[in-house]
Amino acid sequence: MRWISAILIAVVAFAVAGCDNKFKTYNGPEVTRIAVFKEKRKMYLLHHDKVLKSYDIGLGFAPEQHKQIEGDGRTPEGDYFIDRKNPNSQFYLSIGMNYPNAADRAYARSIGKSPGGDIFIHGRPSIYQNGLDDWTAGCIAVTNKEMRDIYAMVNVGTVISVYP
Repeated sequence: MRWISAILIAVVAFAVAGCDNKFKTYNGPEVTRIAVFKEKRKMYLLHHDKVLKSYDIGLGFAPEQHKQIEGDGRTPEGDYFIDRKNPNSQFYLSIGMNYPNAADRAYARSIGKSPGGDIFIHGRPSIYQNGLDDWTAGCIAVTNKEMRDIYAMVNVGTVISVYP
């Protein structure tokens, strides 16, 4: 009976060790900036001028032009920073941008609209795993596997520059 218990414990321990943990650790060079190129559908994690990682990305369902109002489906353009991390995102893991900034809010207010908000870099649900579609409401999407790396590598306060 004792050896059956030992075997069961070993099997459970092996199974748990083999599970894909969504929280990784990162001990490499600091990510000092994120650069997103919307037209090329590429995102780069940089340590100063050195590219640490690059990713193919999906964008908002209307990716052309800068996000200006809530519901326009556009991804913001300009310089922002990472202001939060969400380990319980409905899109696996996510890191948030500080959109809207003061200029974004002022413009939307000038036309009597809301600028929207809650713009994140996040994972993809299974129906969008091919990465070829622009489907978000303005966010930047990568695969869940890639999001595990990004979540570990990027700290709150990291600058994100989004180019057309």
